[in-house]
Formats: sequence, structure tokens, C-alpha cells
Amino acid sequence: MTVAPKRLILNLFEMNCVSHITHGLWRLPENNRQRFNDIDYWIELARLLEAGGFDAVFLADVIGAYDVFRDGPETALREGLQIPSNDPLLVIPAMAAVTKHLGFGVTFSTSYEPPFAFARRISTLDHLTKGRIGWNIVTSYLPNAARNFGHDDQIAHDRRYEIANEYLDVLYKLWEGSWDDDAVIADKENLAYSDPGKVRYINHVGEHFSVAGPHLSEPSRQRTPVLFQATASKAGAALAGRHAEVVFTGGPTPSGVQKSIAEMRAAAAANGRGEDAIKFIVQAGIVVGRTDEEAHEKLRLYKQFSSIEGRLAHASLPFDPTGHPSEITVGEALRREGKADLPFAAFLPVDQTIGDFLVTIDESWDEQFFVVGTPDIVADAIESWLDDVGIDGINLRQYHSFGTAQDFIELVVPLLRERGRLRDAYVDGETLRERLFGGEPRLSEPHVATRYRGGKNLDNPLPPLTLTPQL
Repeated sequence: MTVAPKRLILNLFEMNCVSHITHGLWRLPENNRQRFNDIDYWIELARLLEAGGFDAVFLADVIGAYDVFRDGPETALREGLQIPSNDPLLVIPAMAAVTKHLGFGVTFSTSYEPPFAFARRISTLDHLTKGRIGWNIVTSYLPNAARNFGHDDQIAHDRRYEIANEYLDVLYKLWEGSWDDDAVIADKENLAYSDPGKVRYINHVGEHFSVAGPHLSEPSRQRTPVLFQATASKAGAALAGRHAEVVFTGGPTPSGVQKSIAEMRAAAAANGRGEDAIKFIVQAGIVVGRTDEEAHEKLRLYKQFSSIEGRLAHASLPFDPTGHPSEITVGEALRREGKADLPFAAFLPVDQTIGDFLVTIDESWDEQFFVVGTPDIVADAIESWLDDVGIDGINLRQYHSFGTAQDFIELVVPLLRERGRLRDAYVDGETLRERLFGGEPRLSEPHVATRYRGGKNLDNPLPPLTLTPQL
């Protein structure tokens, strides 16, 4: 029996800002990055991606400035590193209005804003997109983000995930339990749009949130959006095992990625979910040309415009290697800055020279999910990532807007379709969940969200997270 090739989940990695994750490259000739404030940028991008068969555009976000490097935000501000940046949710309706199929994964943090208002925003987007919305669950990691919302410092890492667990519990009660499927009757004769007997308060009272309800939006096509999560930590794996449908992960080696995938699959199994309940996507850097020479010329240009200082600021590096001689070690540089005994020093290669350290950190051009070459070389690499590493999809990193997507669509998409890795056409009317998983538009049992359908278990909250042991 012939087994069909695993199909690639294909997303474009975006952010509503000038410089997302390709530091300095907004200066490239004919790059459109500076147009991010212009609604036409998002409309043109959406049309391009749908014409090219992309599953979704994945919108990153942060709610603070990168101000650890050099003890301030100056580097980030000077280079446009995710500041200025705009709200990612607000560009989705514009993109949805000019497309019928493209999905949208949008990042929003569970740490600092209440769940009730967010629940309505997502339901609104699910209505407006006809079920094409996904939510990337994050807990926020920037110290400046914490200070922006009244905290002296970051909430402890594992505590953020405990809060996220309750946040999701509230959302499920609103999205899944507050309204019955047949609550909207639209009875004009009797002046009855909704049946009050089929809409209910949720009356959630927990450690972090107190929410009465009812949910303000009627049920949308998916009710709960497709649940993305970006993580590789132990606490993140525990949260993903209970909640996530698609996990955005990564690592420096294939075995490291496989270990993370195995841990999250084990966490899903511990929550009564099947091993195939979660799909895994990674960030991929792809530079493709009609010839090998053309591809490498593009890479040379990208490296010419890239900014090491932007990369260091993005990494929130708490010391400045550019201010030290290249021949001394990282450990000696830390001693000179009086930071050798601080906790972060244990995670740095203290015996490596500053010169070598800067080479290894500069844009990570040689990371495992990076390929440069002709369409055949790129397609071969993607197939290896799918079959040998075990991922399910990619968030395509943009070196050039819209050149990266245009190159991929023109040169790689036809080849992946020939090899059975991409569909030839969209299915009319399908939701994002149906596209990624098949089946129904809504979450299926035994996902924990389904426990609240019909108003059941509203007074029986989810238990705290149990952190799974590392494999």
C-alpha cells in the first residue's frame, strides 16, 4: 500500500513592524518593509499569499521594547527592531476582505490583559474571516513588557504558564460553554433574536481571574480558534500537551527538535489526547534562485545588509561583545564588565573568543532549517525536514518583502505540488482547522475545551498544570 507524502503546512512569518527577525534587511533595494503602516501593504501581501497557496500568515507580536542590550532601547529604536510596531489583530480584517482561503495566526499574550475582552475580539475575527483565525498563545518574555503593565519585573516563567492555563480555561467557558449551538433563533415574528434559555453566565472565579459572562459574541464557525503555541520549555510543553493544536518550536539540532516534539507528544498523551493531536512547525530560512549562483548572490546581498547589533539587541544579550577585542574570551569580557557572576553568564560560551562568538550569533545563517540553492535543493531540504526530522510545516522567514514569498511561490511551490507536498487548490469554505486537521470546524473531543459544551462543568475548573519530566 502506497503511503501519501506528508503535506507541508506553509505559513509566512510576519509582524506589523519594520524589522521583524531579519535585522537590517528592511534597507534592501525594493523592500516594502517600511510600508507596514499602509493598509495596502497588507492587502497586497494577502493576495500574493493566497495566489501562492499558503495556508496562513503567522503574525508575531511583542508588547515591550528590547531594552536589555546596552541597558536601553536605543539600538532597537535606531534599527527599527520590532519598534515601532502596531497591533497585529487589526490588519486581519483588511487581509480577510480580499481573500477567501488564507488563514491567519495571530499572537496575543495571556500575561497582562484580561481574557473577557480578548475572547470577544477573537470571536469577532472568526466571524469576519468565516473561520480562518488561529491564536498563537504566548506568555511574554520581555522585561519592558512587564513594566508596561504595572509590574516591577517579569512574572516568573513557570508562573506565567500557570496563569495561561487559567486564562485558557476562562476563554473555553466563554467560547464553548456560554452559548448553545441553537441559541440564535432570529425569530422576527416574536422579536426574539436569541433564546435566553440557551445563553448563560460562566461565573468563573479562580486564582487569577473572575469573569461572570455571558460571552458577548454568538458562536462563530470555529468557536475556539486554532490554538498555536510557541514553546520549547518544560512548562511550555505541559501547556501545549493540554491545549495546543499547532506548536511553533525549534532547536539547534535535529535530535533537539525531535526531543521537544517527543516531550509534547507525551504531554498530549498524558492529557488523554492522541499522538497526532499536535502538529509542529519551525521557522525556516529559504533563499532560492533559478541557479545556484543566483541563490548565493541573494544570500551575499542579505549578509551585506544584515546587522549584528540588531541581532544582539533581539537576543536581549546583557553584555556588549562589540565593545571588546575580538581575541579575548567571552568570560574575560564578562569580567571586564563586572558581569561574570550574574546568572545569565552560565548560559554563555565563556571559553569562546569574542570574534568566534559574534560569528556564531550573526543571523544564524547555518542553522538546521536553512537552505540556499535551486528549487530542487530547496524542495529536497523541505522533504527531509518533514520525513527525517518529523516536523509538519514551516513559518517562512522573510528576508525581503515581497521578494521572499514571490521567489518561493514561483520557484518552489510548483515543485512541492508535483511531489505531493502541497495541495493544488484550496477547498471552498473550509475553516483553518479543517485545512490543518480535516474533520469538523470545531475542536473535537477529548480536547479540554469540549468539556464546557452545553454549559457543562462551568463550576468545575481545569486542574493546575503538571510539569512533565524531560525525556
